[in-house]
Amino acid sequence: MSKNQSLTAAYDSLPFIAKLLIIIIGGVIVGGVYRIVKYFETKNIITLVVGLLGTFTGIGNLILWICDVVTTITRGKFVVFAD
Repeated sequence: MSKNQSLTAAYDSLPFIAKLLIIIIGGVIVGGVYRIVKYFETKNIITLVVGLLGTFTGIGNLILWICDVVTTITRGKFVVFAD
């Protein structure tokens, strides 16, 4: 990661297979943490709320994990509430 590159940009620049493995193995937490970090970069409150709900609630983890796996496979990045 270069000095000027954000954490989410560093994650987004990973190869497809690395992102897919990370989200499948650690996806219950990775998606929520990604959204929380993204909030600090974009200041979008919806991203923060979804990140917190996804990280700290059981059903939120499952729903976001499924969405993140599907969008990682189809688009190569997190799309749902992660702008």
